[in-house]
Amino acid sequence: MTDEAYEWLETGDKAEVDDEVGQIDEYDLTSSPNDFNVKTIFDFVESGAVKIPGFQRNYVWDIRRASKLIESLIIGLPVPQIFLYEEGRNSFLVIDGQQRLMTIYYFMRGRFPRRDKRVEIRRVFNEEGRIPDSILQDDSYFDNFNLQLSEVSPGRANKFNKLNYHTLDDHKLQFDLRTIRNIIVKQVRPSNDDSSIYEMFNRLNTGGILLSPQEIRSSLYHSDFYDALFKLNLDLRWRTLLGQLDPDLHMRDIEVLLRGIAMWKLGKDYAPSMVKFLNRYSKDAKTYTSQEIASVEAVVNTTLDAFSTLPREPFLTRQGRFSLPLFEAVFAAAAKKLEREADWTISADALHELASSSDFQKHASEQTTNTSNVKGRLSVAEEILYAKRP
Repeated sequence: MTDEAYEWLETGDKAEVDDEVGQIDEYDLTSSPNDFNVKTIFDFVESGAVKIPGFQRNYVWDIRRASKLIESLIIGLPVPQIFLYEEGRNSFLVIDGQQRLMTIYYFMRGRFPRRDKRVEIRRVFNEEGRIPDSILQDDSYFDNFNLQLSEVSPGRANKFNKLNYHTLDDHKLQFDLRTIRNIIVKQVRPSNDDSSIYEMFNRLNTGGILLSPQEIRSSLYHSDFYDALFKLNLDLRWRTLLGQLDPDLHMRDIEVLLRGIAMWKLGKDYAPSMVKFLNRYSKDAKTYTSQEIASVEAVVNTTLDAFSTLPREPFLTRQGRFSLPLFEAVFAAAAKKLEREADWTISADALHELASSSDFQKHASEQTTNTSNVKGRLSVAEEILYAKRP
């Protein structure tokens, strides 16, 4: 894990290796090419038929890059194809092309999201199922989407510069009718396993900006549970514990919180790899009822309250990074206890003892995602934390 965005986090290994090992499953997939025009694509997105991972991760293009895509469509230059996964009737998940689709959507709505509001826009969309007009028209969230295009040559302005969707005039119809190739993929076999989407996400993005496992997971297993997880990730108690007030662009903070919850709920049944474990829990959580989600939220809130009374120092390594192995073990033990005894409190002395325990460190220094070390950390944490009261 060498990405600079993750410098705040320590996994326990110099690089947490969690690659899939062995034979990749064979899939029976059907794929059909469809040339949808821009107006049809916009209508699909607006109606909710197309679920765009870009709504779940941050929209990352700046207005100049977005403007170049729009210009390409206007003048008829080819645009990379888009991959859609057919989940069901009139329901598609974007596998590749979310930035392009969002750019088209925003341009035709005439609004461009402010960079410092994109996390909040994502939260609103998750809660509302769409971006309400009141938010789209709020200048604190969006600017007007007027194309920003460089001069064609020195002293010769680009004729589309500063235009918007409604001022394209004679070019508006040709923009609306411009087609983009969409490859619609449907998994036939195995019928009860949608892991092919994960493989396609991974492989289609290896040539560009590689999506993190959590970005893929958040798109693939998006649910009411994930809506709750996104909200919890913005909680000030959680941000303070992490030492990162702004959400991580690649959702590593969400993955850390998810690991804590998954270890609390399913840690006794853990089996590698960590990617598969978190995918399995995320898939299970898609079936949670509103009552079950509320129950998880209540325990997480109680656990964060308990954490807020503790010193942060034990959670940090000598390099000042947040220790994931320690956090997930403490979180799982605390949540398990607080689920049954709401007045239980974590002892600061016990936390210090756990952090310095040679037995714990034995399970937290290398190969941190194998079964014996994961279960070893959970066991030691329960033994030490449950033995002491404040």
